[in-house]
Amino acid sequence: MMRIVTVKMPEAYIEGIDELVRMGRYSSRSEVIRAAIRELLKKELWYIPEKEEGEHREHRGVKVIEIRTELL
Repeated sequence: MMRIVTVKMPEAYIEGIDELVRMGRYSSRSEVIRAAIRELLKKELWYIPEKEEGEHREHRGVKVIEIRTELL
């Protein structure tokens, strides 16, 4: 299920997003933003470092969650 989210951002970001769409790299602004957020979440939240003996599964103080493939 997709939900609508309203976001304010600088004009330069919007121009960059629109350029990626014009170049054909993405089909829409929404696709660009979803890809960027997916990469951020993979880096900041879903990254699972190699677990060594006795280590807890945490990254940057956040409990690591399982990656839900339907979100990717």
